[in-house]
Amino acid sequence: MSAEIICVGTEMLLGDILNSNAQYLAKQLAQLGIPHHYQTVVGDNIERLKQVIEIASSRAQILIFTGGLGPTPDDLTCETIADFFGAPLVERAEIIEDMTEKFAQRGRVMSANNRKQALIPEGADILPNPTGTAPGIIWQPRPEVTILTFPGVPSEMYRMWEETAVPYLKSQGWGQEIIYSRSLRFWGIGESALAEKVASYFDLTNPTVAPYAGNGEVRLRVSAKALSEAAAADLIAPIEQEIKEIAGLDYYGVDNDTLAVVVGKLLQASGETISVAESCTGGGLGQMLTDISGSSEYFWGGVISYDNSVKVGLLGVNPEDLAKFGAVSATVAEQMALGVKNRLSTTWGLSVTGIAGPTGGTDTKPVGLVYVGLAGPKDEVTSVEYRFGSTRTRSYIRYVSACGALDALRRKLLTRD
Repeated sequence: MSAEIICVGTEMLLGDILNSNAQYLAKQLAQLGIPHHYQTVVGDNIERLKQVIEIASSRAQILIFTGGLGPTPDDLTCETIADFFGAPLVERAEIIEDMTEKFAQRGRVMSANNRKQALIPEGADILPNPTGTAPGIIWQPRPEVTILTFPGVPSEMYRMWEETAVPYLKSQGWGQEIIYSRSLRFWGIGESALAEKVASYFDLTNPTVAPYAGNGEVRLRVSAKALSEAAAADLIAPIEQEIKEIAGLDYYGVDNDTLAVVVGKLLQASGETISVAESCTGGGLGQMLTDISGSSEYFWGGVISYDNSVKVGLLGVNPEDLAKFGAVSATVAEQMALGVKNRLSTTWGLSVTGIAGPTGGTDTKPVGLVYVGLAGPKDEVTSVEYRFGSTRTRSYIRYVSACGALDALRRKLLTRD
């Protein structure tokens, strides 16, 4: 037993709008414990929409449509569904009355083409739209197929789903279980390397474990199906703990945790402070830290030192080392970190210097080469080299450079004597 999401609208195929409706519905189905294995986007075309309905109705029991319920000629969802299942369209007086009232409330007169929205398949129930003029339908054209339609406007769909669709599905015996997930987050290890370490967990059935990567990090989604969130969490907990132990320091957080959040908690717990010196990240590292509420307790400030004169004059970088090793080097990163730490009188100093591209790279120092410097409470300094790849975009390299700096500090805070 499963559901399928069908989003109708040529504008999505052209990339003019983001298909946020599918994401919303997917999460909602998971909360109800209703499996769904397919999502389809189809343009405003009757024949192609019929093909989609034929395929979907052969493999899913709940078909959820969004879009194509408006008054214009390219709004074809309802009439195509009715035609596919051989049902006539009938005009519903209560829909006409509701639309007329809504237009009057807005000081407008309903135009004739809006009457199209009152045509629904014979035998279908109205799925009310409290805010917009286009209602949806709830219909069982066959004993094994239930259809729900929603307008494409997200705010209208959300309310219709919550107020009518969810109670209906539960009344039909759906939604007795929930699917609950935890997203484990990792930094400093590639997707394939992590997958190899935890390969045996991918064969589990409840909970399930699946990897996905993006923006320099790897995640493992651990999902369980149970009668309640608490019961599902109990199924997930031992698997989560085992994976954490296998991953070691490469694991850094769960769900909405970020490296900045995790580092902030560690600094708060120890009563320590941090300052930053940035070159290639251009303030991005400081922004990540200050995006966290309460970060003023541990983050004291930073220096954006793009020009070498700032590195020398403000951070105390040795000009001879700059000339010998270059601004993008472990030596300069370490001196930047120590310089900002002493200038701002913080416990820790953290620095980033690198080549974000797209120009400026050489054979020995390619685009994507980044050094992170770290100065500790006793003025001890260390550095980490990253190579994020010369084919990456500038914005990506700047982002992962800041994350890499935070991760270097996180690991130091967790492993220091």
